[in-house]
Amino acid sequence: MLRLTELRLPLDHPPEALSAAIVERLGIAADDLGDVTVFRRSYDARKVAMMTMIYTVDIVVRDEAALLRRFAGDRHVVPTPDTNYRFVGRAPEGFANRPVVVGFGPCGIFAGLILAQMGLRPIILERGKAVRERTKDTWGLWRNNVLNPESNVQFGEGGAGTFSDGKLYSQIKDPKHYGRKVLTEFVKAGAPEEILYVAKPHIGTFRLVGMVEAMRHDIEALGGEIRFQQRVADVLIEDGHVRGLTLASGEEIRCDHVVLALGHSARDTFGMLHARGVFMEPKPFSIGFRIEHPQSLIDKARFGPNAGHPLLGAADYKLVHHAKNGRSVYSFCMCPGGTVVAATSEPERVVTNGMSQYSRNERNANAGIVVGITPADYPGGPLAGVEFQRRWESRAFELGGGDYVAPAQLVGDFIAGQPSAVLGAVEPSYKPGVKLGDLTTSLPDYAIDAVREALPAFERQIKGFSMRDAVLTGVETRTSSPLRITRGADCQSLNVKGLYPAGEGAGYAGGILSAGVDGIRVAEALATALLGAPAAV
Repeated sequence: MLRLTELRLPLDHPPEALSAAIVERLGIAADDLGDVTVFRRSYDARKVAMMTMIYTVDIVVRDEAALLRRFAGDRHVVPTPDTNYRFVGRAPEGFANRPVVVGFGPCGIFAGLILAQMGLRPIILERGKAVRERTKDTWGLWRNNVLNPESNVQFGEGGAGTFSDGKLYSQIKDPKHYGRKVLTEFVKAGAPEEILYVAKPHIGTFRLVGMVEAMRHDIEALGGEIRFQQRVADVLIEDGHVRGLTLASGEEIRCDHVVLALGHSARDTFGMLHARGVFMEPKPFSIGFRIEHPQSLIDKARFGPNAGHPLLGAADYKLVHHAKNGRSVYSFCMCPGGTVVAATSEPERVVTNGMSQYSRNERNANAGIVVGITPADYPGGPLAGVEFQRRWESRAFELGGGDYVAPAQLVGDFIAGQPSAVLGAVEPSYKPGVKLGDLTTSLPDYAIDAVREALPAFERQIKGFSMRDAVLTGVETRTSSPLRITRGADCQSLNVKGLYPAGEGAGYAGGILSAGVDGIRVAEALATALLGAPAAV
């Protein structure tokens, strides 16, 4: 097969136009063109009055070799890369040395799935509940102000990504096409096939619930075992090698190979690992607010007269501003047509995040507007970032008046430095609700100053972004893990053999796709150690 890139067509082109464009681009007869598969479809919105669709396609043609000779040196006409996934090994029948995976978010799911597909029958421990029970507990906070610290947006089957926009794109380097394996498994589990080719695929919370269940059943059918409500309380380390785990129930599990697929909110587990001497170090992360605008405003600003076109869907954005005080302010986890959600996992703290359904048809657009910070802002060792987050989450709880209500302020008032008392045209979506006031003391001064400067700057890129009635809701603190459980080239902890830190909580991913990719990478490294197979890392 051949791959053609940068095929451009008008936004409203008819279906047959794609084949015609291929024939014209290659200078071949229509009869010489066989099967056509769209590998990627995106759009160019730089000129909203003349928007174009951009295709990458894989095609079957007559006399492929002759075409490759004719287009030698043309980077837009190349052989189709082999993106098929190949396992690094296979466990023999009756192989008894079962690995353990701690955590059943995207990283743990894919680590467990790959290990199961290689016949290693992993044991997977998840501190939270199965996804449907977990969903009920999560709604308990959103609707009834009742938090379950072990079953919420952060903890439970599917991980934090289950209650998100379900974004499935990433800027990670992926030379082995692990991302394709992730997307293929998602489609097998019930995701729409379009995630395989649209430039910015997403799934949404409701679809993710069913997909997570389907992948769990696949792992179990292959001999894997998933245990819910099993929090790891301790790790047994002997002579620099992991030898087992102790659960909160007191049960001990003997094991020599453990994948730590923790989420970024597994703070008590971080503390336990640090107490046991597992090497870790602080890392940068970001803090800020959620901002909400009418989705129609964003659509019009990004797409102009094409707003509402079915091929475009709800518009998103990506913004960056470098403030005068040296801080970078940027949009994070933008959720078109979504809602702001309560995302705390600890009592008497307020944390916000964003979520969308597959349809992205809610009235508001929301995104994190966050400020980058470094360990220099929170000195004190690997766990200092956790305490830094807790400080501002507790402050948000206090400013909201308790009961998990979030503090909020109109953008116009925030820029002017005056408290808000009455909502305007934008109705905030955060549940259990918001309390209007002054966000000035909800984050460090340098963060407040940087965001206050950035909002008018973003107005120059998206007209209406600093509209007075847009709403800021605080606080967003869990953009990524505040620490890294450092690992070597073999994906094992630097000082504890058999321990494989992975995914977002360990500091090696940021989002569903990259976490899934890291789960695959670590599963392969573990299988290599267990089976002696050639490494694929």
